[in-house]
Amino acid sequence: VLEKQLTEAKLIAEEADKKYDEAARKLAITEVDLERAEARLEAAEAKVYELEEQLSVVANNIKTLQVQNDQASQREDSYEETIRDLTQRLKDAENRATEAERTVSKLQKEVDRLEDELLAEKERYKAISDELDQTFAELAGY
Repeated sequence: VLEKQLTEAKLIAEEADKKYDEAARKLAITEVDLERAEARLEAAEAKVYELEEQLSVVANNIKTLQVQNDQASQREDSYEETIRDLTQRLKDAENRATEAERTVSKLQKEVDRLEDELLAEKERYKAISDELDQTFAELAGY
């Protein structure tokens, strides 16, 4: 009976080890994904800043062009198109940054969940290990 319990306990411990390894693997993958998402977020934020600077420069150029009435119409159309393009690029960059923030949030939740799962598995593993130690101690007593 004790041998059967010992065998079952070993199987449970092996299963816990497998689950622990899988949780650790998933955690590592999630951490890599999180790093990538954070890198994308930083790039998107830098792009937003760059586009804001470009937009400011274009706005100043438009003011200068308005003073030059003889060429204002032709140049104004060109810069307005540039502004629309930059504004769209800014919106796109802001959308990417927002999406990256959502991704970071989701990944953080997943990391938190996996850490909780890992902690639970560690506690389960310790309980099984303690039970095995107790069983070995009892067996040693015979």
